Amino acid sequence: MATRDDIKFLSNPNIGKERKKYCRFKKYGIKYIDYKDPDFLLQFINEQGKVLPRRITGNSLKYQRKMATAIKRARILALLPFVTDQLK
Repeated sequence: MATRDDIKFLSNPNIGKERKKYCRFKKYGIKYIDYKDPDFLLQFINEQGKVLPRRITGNSLKYQRKMATAIKRARILALLPFVTDQLK
């Protein structure tokens, strides 16, 4: 009978395991989200330019609201687009 060490996996066996989400703002002590930094804000929007939800980014409610406000301000100043195709 084959043991677990003898079995070769066709795919990575760690695919189904999820990592613990964390708020990067709390972890690194970021107090202010700068709306004039579009490269940082691009991490929180998808290819169409929509704001990613908390369940995907892992942000806390407080910082998700601040981040959404910063993205809206950057859009008004034309640092980020409102709508786009294939932003990243």
